[in-house]
Amino acid sequence: MTALRQVGGYILIGLYAIQGGRNTATIAWKELRTYFASPGAYIVAAVFLAVTGVLFVNSISGTFAEASVRGFLEPTALFVVPVLAPILSMRLLAEEQKLGTMELLLTSPVRDYQVVIGKFIASYIILILTISLTFFFVFLLVWKGDPDMGPILSGYLGFVLYTGAALSVGILASSLSSNQIVAAIVGFGIILILILLGQASELVTGLFSTILEEASVLEHFNDFSRGVIDTWHLVYYLTTIATFLFLTVRSLESRRWR
Repeated sequence: MTALRQVGGYILIGLYAIQGGRNTATIAWKELRTYFASPGAYIVAAVFLAVTGVLFVNSISGTFAEASVRGFLEPTALFVVPVLAPILSMRLLAEEQKLGTMELLLTSPVRDYQVVIGKFIASYIILILTISLTFFFVFLLVWKGDPDMGPILSGYLGFVLYTGAALSVGILASSLSSNQIVAAIVGFGIILILILLGQASELVTGLFSTILEEASVLEHFNDFSRGVIDTWHLVYYLTTIATFLFLTVRSLESRRWR
């Protein structure tokens, strides 16, 4: 009987996981269709490509130009991503609250974490597709020069992880307000603080300086752009994404008690 109970338990867990995966995939697919049906995503992608194009040209036109993506990925991470991520994520939950559909969503059989993960996956796919537009610059580097592909690949890996962390912050901000503009501003502010922690670490010494430096979302990206893949940096970004998504789930759960 004990063995039968264990088998039955495993079957129930498996069915629950399958159903949860289907709900998450359904939400992600719905959000993807919304992105592709609206001009906003295309406008953001076009602006992103234009800005990164300018940064790329500047990076290969200087006196000490090098055939790498570091010259445009680092300024993009510093100046563009803190704006791009909140813009892409500001409507995800704020719009649901504004239209009054959040209550219907929360009272449906779909769990809160499935809603958050589904919306995150959809926006992350859009963000990765937007980043992939810059592969054209890599093609130019390979065509005109002889770049080291190691730092290029590690740079893009770090950039994708970095933008994922920024996007998770944006989703949390979107859950805190029904106003999309306010959500974007809050998301930008949190990302900016996480970036400036690296500069703040230089103003102090000792353990506090180390803590601030390790908490900075940008400091962990710099090694990737130099061609260094450190396991700690991978753990940091994955942990940051998981933490902010968890806080978003808790934010949605708190609405049940309001």
